[in-house]
Amino acid sequence: MQETHTLNTDLSHLEDLAFKSAADYFGDELIHWLGIPERAVRSAPTELVELETRHMYQDFLYEMENGLWYHFEFESDSVSVHDLRRFREYEASTSRRINGPVVTYVICSAKAKSIRDSITEGINTYKVRLIRLKDHDAGPLFSRLSKGSGSSVKREDVIPMLLSPLMGGSTEQKDRILHGIQFLRSAEGAFDLDEIKKMEAILYAFAVKFLKDDDLETIKEAIAMTKLGQMIWDDAVEKGREEWTRIGRQQGELIGEKHASERYSRLILLLSSEKKEDQIIKAASDPSYREQLYQKYGL
Repeated sequence: MQETHTLNTDLSHLEDLAFKSAADYFGDELIHWLGIPERAVRSAPTELVELETRHMYQDFLYEMENGLWYHFEFESDSVSVHDLRRFREYEASTSRRINGPVVTYVICSAKAKSIRDSITEGINTYKVRLIRLKDHDAGPLFSRLSKGSGSSVKREDVIPMLLSPLMGGSTEQKDRILHGIQFLRSAEGAFDLDEIKKMEAILYAFAVKFLKDDDLETIKEAIAMTKLGQMIWDDAVEKGREEWTRIGRQQGELIGEKHASERYSRLILLLSSEKKEDQIIKAASDPSYREQLYQKYGL
């Protein structure tokens, strides 16, 4: 849905978007897939406001049945000392606010095999629980999913599929995203329309971040057959009507489709640059909200 690969630049926030959306839609399923046996009681606010009016944004926070609070952070790069100091600050502020114990999990998609999980400063050692996504092989996942029926898919199957572009294995990222899109098409009967479009938007966000040129064009063609693609086509039809009477219906539709795809892509870039990743997902399933954003940004 882009004409060039330049939209891949500076889209690191899209990975956080996918993680946060997955945690939001599939809280317990994500936690269990990560190998954490406890169940969440509820998600908790993740914005910490200190007296100096400084805002600290955690990625996700759950109150668990075992009495602990699990704080999740998503990192696309190797974990640095600065990151660990930041996580320690989040954890300490949260613990003080809730008056309870907090454990921090760092879900990392970096390629590095050795990733720092602790720091020692003064007499104190701070440690996080590290989960490395590259340790998971996406190949067997899709092999297993292909043997089942999309209409009977379970929610716990969706989490690893959505995160498959960040896993390890020999399968190329393009193929993982493509298989994910195809899987969602077969699973349309198992989820409502808005959920399907949101999940497709997560995979599209990964495509925008990681792919370019012919690979991105392949995903674009696959997306055209999805619910998200239908949303973009509907926008195209609406825009194309303005051209129909002037140059004919067929050409007007083509112009409208190109305009709609470029319009949607520019919206993703703008929201990502402003760190409003949650609005990208909402825009995929809410036409009126999407139109509000188009008007707000003059698109």
